[in-house]
Amino acid sequence: MLSSADGRLEVTLRAAPAMVPYGTTTRYALTYNGTAPGPTLRIRAGDRLVITLENALDADTNLHTHGLHVSPEGDADNIFVSVAPGERHTYTYDIPADHRSGLFWYHPHAHGTVAEQVAAGLAGAIVVIDDIDDGTEMAASIERLLVLSDPTVGTTGSVLAVTGAATMLGREGGDTLVNGVRAPDIASRAGTLERWRILNASASRYHRLALEGHRLHVIGSDGGRLAAPVAVDELMLAPGERAEVLVAPSTAGVHRLRALRYDRGGTMGGGGGMMGSGGTASADRTIATMTTVGAATAATPPGALAPAASMTLAAASATRTITLAMGGNGGGMGGGGMMGFTIDGRTFDGSRTDITARSGAVEEWTVRNVSPMDHPFHLHVWPFQVVGGAAHLGWKDTVNVPANSEVRIRIPFTDLTGRTVYHCHILDHEDLGMMGVIDVV
Repeated sequence: MLSSADGRLEVTLRAAPAMVPYGTTTRYALTYNGTAPGPTLRIRAGDRLVITLENALDADTNLHTHGLHVSPEGDADNIFVSVAPGERHTYTYDIPADHRSGLFWYHPHAHGTVAEQVAAGLAGAIVVIDDIDDGTEMAASIERLLVLSDPTVGTTGSVLAVTGAATMLGREGGDTLVNGVRAPDIASRAGTLERWRILNASASRYHRLALEGHRLHVIGSDGGRLAAPVAVDELMLAPGERAEVLVAPSTAGVHRLRALRYDRGGTMGGGGGMMGSGGTASADRTIATMTTVGAATAATPPGALAPAASMTLAAASATRTITLAMGGNGGGMGGGGMMGFTIDGRTFDGSRTDITARSGAVEEWTVRNVSPMDHPFHLHVWPFQVVGGAAHLGWKDTVNVPANSEVRIRIPFTDLTGRTVYHCHILDHEDLGMMGVIDVV
């Protein structure tokens, strides 16, 4: 944990390969400062965050601060910057004084290698805190960070090679790790209140979470805190999504934190189709345990969190439809025999601007998925709300769009101007072209 002081946090992140602990052995991974995940950066609204990225990899890389409402230009969250092997680049992010408290993260965004670099370990959390975090109810809770990943890492000398079919489906590793550890145990006491900040840092895997014997009280989504807790039995996190939950350990014993089966699609053409017949359904797995001691009792979550006004959103002044598809303009395969992944019929071109929006406007987008598999849709810099349905409360920057369905989002293009991207956060799909460029002017 690296924390700001006197309104500033200045850090160096060195991206480099390293042998890291992996169960009872070690594996070759890509790391920030020798660890995977990298250091957690803890800052306050109004701070200045300065990150010097040193590239000790054998490929270009860069840095994206996923979810932060900061400038997408210059030396801020500019994903068009490329840092070559042996070079360094200093990023400066001015966090707005009214930035929402929440869990955000950083990872590479060098087009074509994003999935490989993230899946090999290059990711880390950013926590933004505010005065409510310092309040009695929240400050008294036991705070934990759970970074979920399923790395594709080798035993020596290189990351695991990924086949064309796995790339088209989106690569998944064999194990789900929590903070780089297999099946850790969380020691808790009945009657206490725990605050878990959970990040899905997987390149492609969906995590559908449930804690035995306990409900999860959701207090925050991607873009910040909710107005009041919402109790759920299960929590679904698509790649890139985050959530903050309160857990009230109530009975002594060992309670499994399970990742339940979820089928995100991927079968094409029936049995033995182009992408196989098995799809991408993950089996149930235990990813951690919570061992609770003490007499049976449960703490009471707070009744109110953020001001209700912070959830309000003006009516839309413009509408758009964004279409996610596989195969391009009616075609099947892209270059090199790979499936094409498109937005509005086109694959990514960094020199082309696909959407121009007006600063200060509120736009409503219908994001249509006409493919047979889910795609988590992510917009940089500007948080949005999902219109209709209680399943996506609060502010978001990533939302799952299930196969053959659509989701409506409303985006206020406030405060900032500049050029950045929107894309599928199954990162192999982004690398294969499912990304567009937006310019807010």
